[in-house]
Amino acid sequence: MKFSSLHDLYIVQLKDLHSAETQLTAALPKMAKAANAPKLKSAFTEHLKETKDQLVRLNKISKKLGRPFTGHTCAAMKGLIEEGSEWMEEDATPEVMDAGLIAAAQRLEHYEMAGYCTVHNFSELLGEKEATKLLAETLQEEEAADEKLTKLAKLIDVEAKVRHLTPQRAVLSKNS
Repeated sequence: MKFSSLHDLYIVQLKDLHSAETQLTAALPKMAKAANAPKLKSAFTEHLKETKDQLVRLNKISKKLGRPFTGHTCAAMKGLIEEGSEWMEEDATPEVMDAGLIAAAQRLEHYEMAGYCTVHNFSELLGEKEATKLLAETLQEEEAADEKLTKLAKLIDVEAKVRHLTPQRAVLSKNS
């Protein structure tokens, strides 16, 4: 494909996000199943619903543009999901497993935020008002999901760290 306009690039970037979200709908239930902390399981389940809503928004944009977003595979998301899947196969304590799942999920969220920020900017430049609104809504959801993961990480990482410390190091750590 020859890219002769910003609109051409915009379409390809939207296709990439559609593929990423589609892949994520298959990965999130597996992540929820692998999670141990109830709040983390819930976060993954809630984000699955949001992800499905995000796909609906992308499909609205696709329909308005008259361009299907299917038939493309987002290689970056595929790789990030593969890394997360490999982590789920590791032998880890429940807290460490959860911390690793959060790390994997935040990589996914950061990738999505970068993509949505880009297409949101493109939609504004191209005067695509409805798409701009829909993409802004999705970007806000991705940012909120990342913030929730950050809060969970602070709780779970502390539990993992405390369990890892020897009694003497735990006392020193608490007094630091």
